[in-house]
Amino acid sequence: MQKQWLLLLLVMSCCYYNIVQLLGAQNASTGLIEVDVGIILDLNNIVGKMSRTCIYMALDDFYALHDQNHTTRIVLHAIDSKSDVVEAASAAIDLLKNFQVQAILGPQKSTQADFMIDIGKKTQVPIISQATSPTLSPSDNPYFIRGGQNGSSQVEPLAAMVKAFGWREVVLIYEDTNFGRGIGPYLTDSFLGIGTQVRSRIAMSVSATDDHILRELNKLKTLQTRVFVVHMLPSLASRFFLKVKEVGMMSKGYVWIITDVLTILLDSLDAKVINSMQGVLGVKPYVPNSNELQNFTQRWRKRFRRENPDIDRFELNVLGLWAYDSATALAMAVERSGVGRPKFKKPLSTNNSTDLAAIGYSEMGPGLLQAIKKTKFRGLSGEFHLVDGQLQQSTFQIVNVIGKGETEIGSWAREYGMSKNKRLPFNKNDTNDKQDLEAIIWPGRLHVVPKGWEIPTGERKLRVGVPVKSGIDEFIKVERHPQTNAVIATGFCIAVFKEVMDHTLPFAVPYEFFPFETPDGEPAGDYNDLVYQIYLGKYDAVVGDVTILANRSNFVDFTLPFTESSIAMIVRIKDDGRKNAWIFMKPLKMNLWLTIVVFFVFTGFVVWVLEHRVNKEFRGPPSKQVGIIFWFSFSTLVFAHKEKLISNLSRFVVIVWVFVVMVLTSSYTASLTSMLTVHKLQPSVTDIRDLRKNGEYVGYHNGTFLKGLLKREEFNLPKSRNYSTFEQYDDALSRGSKNGGVAAIIHELPYVRLFLSNPKYCTKYTMVGPIYMTAGFGFVSLSLSLSLPLCAFPKGSPLVPDVSRAILNVTEGGKLTEIQRQWFGNEAKCAEQDGAKITSDSLDLESFKGLFLVAATSLISALIISLSTFLYDNRVILASDESSIWQKLIAMAKNFDEEEVNSYDASKKTNRANEVMVVPADCPQRPTRNNSQLAEWNFTDDDQGFSTTENSAPIHETIEIVETIEAKD
Repeated sequence: MQKQWLLLLLVMSCCYYNIVQLLGAQNASTGLIEVDVGIILDLNNIVGKMSRTCIYMALDDFYALHDQNHTTRIVLHAIDSKSDVVEAASAAIDLLKNFQVQAILGPQKSTQADFMIDIGKKTQVPIISQATSPTLSPSDNPYFIRGGQNGSSQVEPLAAMVKAFGWREVVLIYEDTNFGRGIGPYLTDSFLGIGTQVRSRIAMSVSATDDHILRELNKLKTLQTRVFVVHMLPSLASRFFLKVKEVGMMSKGYVWIITDVLTILLDSLDAKVINSMQGVLGVKPYVPNSNELQNFTQRWRKRFRRENPDIDRFELNVLGLWAYDSATALAMAVERSGVGRPKFKKPLSTNNSTDLAAIGYSEMGPGLLQAIKKTKFRGLSGEFHLVDGQLQQSTFQIVNVIGKGETEIGSWAREYGMSKNKRLPFNKNDTNDKQDLEAIIWPGRLHVVPKGWEIPTGERKLRVGVPVKSGIDEFIKVERHPQTNAVIATGFCIAVFKEVMDHTLPFAVPYEFFPFETPDGEPAGDYNDLVYQIYLGKYDAVVGDVTILANRSNFVDFTLPFTESSIAMIVRIKDDGRKNAWIFMKPLKMNLWLTIVVFFVFTGFVVWVLEHRVNKEFRGPPSKQVGIIFWFSFSTLVFAHKEKLISNLSRFVVIVWVFVVMVLTSSYTASLTSMLTVHKLQPSVTDIRDLRKNGEYVGYHNGTFLKGLLKREEFNLPKSRNYSTFEQYDDALSRGSKNGGVAAIIHELPYVRLFLSNPKYCTKYTMVGPIYMTAGFGFVSLSLSLSLPLCAFPKGSPLVPDVSRAILNVTEGGKLTEIQRQWFGNEAKCAEQDGAKITSDSLDLESFKGLFLVAATSLISALIISLSTFLYDNRVILASDESSIWQKLIAMAKNFDEEEVNSYDASKKTNRANEVMVVPADCPQRPTRNNSQLAEWNFTDDDQGFSTTENSAPIHETIEIVETIEAKD
């Protein structure tokens, strides 16, 4: 009986165990479902210990706050990864195999997380880590949750800082691990976006010895660049900055910027290390202050000190807050996911499976993962909101290492830029300017902002290459001292360069001139070759009359130009303005001449049409009428027309036409007078294309880029000749292209003006152009460079902006004008140059379109009105149905040719007849008739002519009487 009871008890125990398994390890005392969660941290360092305390406190706070409202409870299982990648992976497998954890909090190192996320993917267990390396992507690893910010999010505030202080070059120093290498591409792209170059990248091994660190630092001291961005974990950074202090690189002129991980953990560094970092700048995530945070910080300090009594000084930071918020988010997700059976589903056969494969996968994992990603709340570190599986950080603090710790000097937000305001929201007027930060203590305990580059201590002077040329010494001339053989460079370009370097730059730059010449003193090449020496490293800068060209800018950087930028031609002056026999035709162009003739003829024709029937002066034989058309219209040119006009329409037409003639004659007279009286000097050539078309010879200065310009313009190079002096210019232009000289010389505008400023040449030659545009003269350089529009420097040289600003100061201050007067003197006054202008174009039809439009409108309008009136008066003929169209046309033509008695002449003749003639009483009286009753036209089919039927005496008797009277008058 006792055995039966024991057997029953055993069966019940097994059933109970199975039920517990099925219910997810439901707590017998509380009825809550227990969910196992693993913790993998480096518990041998202070960050791991801080995070562990924060995670436990997060769950305690969560379940204390939701004591009556939760159905699950997380059971934590913590394992120390011992700062080793293999140990971290082994710990993860142990937690999955022995505890069947449904999620893992940690690890914090990117190298450890890189191994574990693959394990989480295979087992469908979420891995919630604060690893910040950008190489770890939640998008590529769905079961990886970044419970912190992506390290790449800090590159924007770092770049904003560099831009605010105008640093053009930086050196990136990082530890040679996945964590260190991951941020490099993001930093480089961000700096390039603001025009700053990463001059060098130094990868420092985590196991590097102190001697190796010293060697690397001594190499960095030889660079011009003095801005260093350091991305390291505290273990390597501590040793590194101690050596930086030792070699004297934490002093005047240096800039050190550290990334967020090191800035966050400044509290964990030794006091000696902090002392070696005085003046360092850093960024770290912004944490909004709150009462909850202050309360938690006090409770955390008590618990942390109780759990870690051997640690004297350490403060809570954002890494611990991220761990707290991650644990809270996990507890919320577990509660929301409705866990029933948090167990693993194992493979059917495990005989040949590895330990990982034998574990199987979590059935709860997918649901828990989605619940975590959807969790949103306001945590201690700020808003907990996962986007693409990771927290979003848009605000950073900017700190300055001063004294025993850090001092906040400002903040940066993606929406507003930098600001002195240390609390959100920022002022929308804030910008990325250094004035938006509090005062900064720089290395060396200085308040002056470092310029970001220096000429390395103990280095040779700046090697400045200068061109060797002959002929035109005003711009640059290179000689050697007869006794010491020292190089003596003079000229306008050298004077500007010395003014900038010696008197305008706010710092000293020692330099030395090196002629670009062969051993026998001849030029070693053209200007392109000279500029290319910078790229080859032979010179640090080039000074001279170096033109800024696109192909040269591929190898060097130029300063701002200080001269005008264009190319012009020097040509001979010709004076043939008043020696042309046909000069009287030049005031008007041919199209205007033809238009005037057409309008003269058309005006005469219209006036004839209007006056032909009513004015005797416009009647007569056809030859006379044609003559009167031309005579009348052309006589208006000199206002010599004597014919009286009877028709009001013709008077209107003539008034308008006389106005047109007056405007045309005035314009013609003015233009011709100018041509005949003003002494016009014209260039012999006005277009460079005419030279090529006519096969003329063209000259250029020897050794310049102008030969290549002629080649691009498809000039026949055998038709080009090079010269070196102004005297050679004069001789070649005087002889001309057909006598061994040239028709024109092309050169840069400063040289052209210098040539024409000489009274000896300005009376014979003039300038045509500019015909091409260039960027002017500039300084160039490469390794250490200065760039004036007279000097070139190496690509990315930090001297370029400083020298360019100095050039502006020289230009605006009037010093450049003094230097020009010193080397070029006052410009010669040549009347020929003032008069050497291309003759203005002849008057064109375009200038008088409106005038001719008015004339044409009046002519056509008058013609239409006259025609309409004539057709109306002869409407009987047009309406006749008995005649053909041809008969009607003949009748209309004869009617148009008949003279029409107008009312003015009729009244005048009647008055004269009454005064002179007495009609006898026995003279028969004829009835009066109107014009329409003078004749009735009867068409006959015999001769297709016409006859009249008189109702009274013939009309010709009346006409004879009138004519007799007029004759007596």
